[in-house]
Amino acid sequence: MNLSPRSKALRRDIVGILEASRKGHIGAALSTVEVLQVLFDSFLRFRPNQPDWADRDRFILSKGHGCLTLYVMLADKGFFPKEELLTFGAPDSRLGGHPEWGKLPGVEATTGALGHGLSIGVGMALAAKMRQQDYRVVVLTGDGEINEGSVWEAAMSAAKHKLANLTVMVDYNKLQSYGPTSEVLNLDPLADKWRSFGFAVEEVDGHDVAALQNLCARLPLDATKPTAIICHTIKGKGLPFAEGVAEWHHKSGLTAQDIATMYACLN
Repeated sequence: MNLSPRSKALRRDIVGILEASRKGHIGAALSTVEVLQVLFDSFLRFRPNQPDWADRDRFILSKGHGCLTLYVMLADKGFFPKEELLTFGAPDSRLGGHPEWGKLPGVEATTGALGHGLSIGVGMALAAKMRQQDYRVVVLTGDGEINEGSVWEAAMSAAKHKLANLTVMVDYNKLQSYGPTSEVLNLDPLADKWRSFGFAVEEVDGHDVAALQNLCARLPLDATKPTAIICHTIKGKGLPFAEGVAEWHHKSGLTAQDIATMYACLN
């Protein structure tokens, strides 16, 4: 699938961060661009000038190492100046290698120790139900991340409490830091797993903006259940030399030629 001008522009912003820092979780960020693009462009309810607005929707990037895309989206929406993106990874920067709550507006949870985001999201969604608030909670997990048992404990709790205001999106790029998920710990049949845990489930091409928009417009899929959306994605999407290559999960010491090659892929 060809990338839209919007998707390419967001990826160029990510490369701009890499140009300044010469390091980052590249593959892990690029697989989620369209998912965050749709969430922040057309689904989530928020106020950048009032980041703690009580009725805002909550988005939790549980796969915190993919934070480059989150930072780009938050800057794009005006949560902080876009120029600050170039400080990523600096000792005095608010933009660390994993997002931290309380440091950067728009970050709803400190993540990166994998397996915690869905538990936090369940708590937020349950609080909304108890307080009779109508905000929605979206949690984006990695596929390697859902090896963690805490994810499935949270899933059982979400189903028990019928948290229809909760959506978990799985970045199913089928490749974790050191190899294919099918070899590390096979997840299939993934959709059936989520259904068995009490979720309404759909699968989608995670790079198809229109399909993602249409699916989000139908949330919740079931008024009595939480939703799981399995987003079939490609790790490193947009950079052909990095697509589906585990070695591009994270890179440091990027060269000027590396950066130039990335920009060339996104023209």
